[in-house]
Amino acid sequence: MTRAGPRGGEWQAGVSSSAMTGHGARDLRVDLQPHPAGLRVHVTGANTLANTIAYWTRVLRAVRERPRPILLVDELIGPPLTGDDWLLLVGTMAATELTNVRIAHVKPRGLDALEFCELHAGDAGFDARVFVDEAEASRWLRFGEGMHADHPR
Repeated sequence: MTRAGPRGGEWQAGVSSSAMTGHGARDLRVDLQPHPAGLRVHVTGANTLANTIAYWTRVLRAVRERPRPILLVDELIGPPLTGDDWLLLVGTMAATELTNVRIAHVKPRGLDALEFCELHAGDAGFDARVFVDEAEASRWLRFGEGMHADHPR
């Protein structure tokens, strides 16, 4: 079930659908808010493939409504997704409008295997980077690669 929050920006996923490979998203919160760099998406809950597909599906709907850069702050908890999971996710989203917007994916608790996803995303045509620092990710969204040439993520 998906529902709008008090300001229309908070969503909760809790049932399965074919778009989530039949496993169903559970314990997921997706908060979407305008941001100077585009759209800030904050996700919390369990780190599962179903939840990851669910929040990217919500981000895709927002991009279809209004294309703009995405600042994704991912605070899902649990074991990291596998390389095969990231490959499936990137393949699922590759033929969508997400390839037309810049995406900064922030994992404040550490990158886990997310750098693997960045490589696959780049190969699939996404303009995406991973970060551990939200401020750095926001600067990259606004100003691009040039300002980060000498700075680690």
